[in-house]
Amino acid sequence: MDKIKQHFIDKEEQVISISGLYKSFGDLKVLNGIDFTLYKGENVAILGKSGTGKSVLIKIIVGLLRPDRGEVFALGKPVHSLNHKDLDALRLRIGFSFQSSALYDGMNVYQNLAFPLTMNAKHLTKKEVDTAVEKVLDAVNLRNKKKQMPSELSGGQRKRIGIARTLILKPEIMLYDEPTAGLDPITSTEIIQLINEVQQRYNTSSIIITHDLTCARNTSDRTAMLLDGRFAKVGQFDEIFNTEDQHLKEFYNYNFIQ
Repeated sequence: MDKIKQHFIDKEEQVISISGLYKSFGDLKVLNGIDFTLYKGENVAILGKSGTGKSVLIKIIVGLLRPDRGEVFALGKPVHSLNHKDLDALRLRIGFSFQSSALYDGMNVYQNLAFPLTMNAKHLTKKEVDTAVEKVLDAVNLRNKKKQMPSELSGGQRKRIGIARTLILKPEIMLYDEPTAGLDPITSTEIIQLINEVQQRYNTSSIIITHDLTCARNTSDRTAMLLDGRFAKVGQFDEIFNTEDQHLKEFYNYNFIQ
């Protein structure tokens, strides 16, 4: 499965810029000097074992956690120093696709998708909300699931609806947290294809947090390997693992051989 390049990356425009980022929890050092740039239109996969700080990093990017040191700029805004009001405004421009999909169990698919609009775009008419819901359902190829409850959906369908709910606010940046976790290989392939379609259709810039090498290889324009709280290597996927570094070789072999 090869990723088809049909999008433009503008390396003159940085949509996320991180420098000198540190984060600890008590004596546990999680991030230990992160420097990183995401360009407009680019997908970057961040790889690492469980517990290496991947999810902590994206929580810092959206201001859910504060760094101990360092600077984080997203869409030109200093996330590390924004107040709550400005953070809320920034988050409307950043889509966060949770690992669990985070759907409301008591709402059907239509209600789950309409909810972000009714909360954040109250000027929209019922017809405009309906149209927006239909568009994102088309984008994730689940138009016939509008009236179903989350409990009636498969794991892959819930992932798709979670992504659709993020897309409905037309974010400029997408953050995916373990998008293929817990899915069978066929469904994982569908989610990988969807991530690429979102990049091309919506011209998003994305960070894909994953330990799934197949996902990283097929969604990323660049890949970053997180080890010991730092990016050990950043580059094209094949460049990352064309190495004699034993830590990187072990990670690759564990995922692709075992």
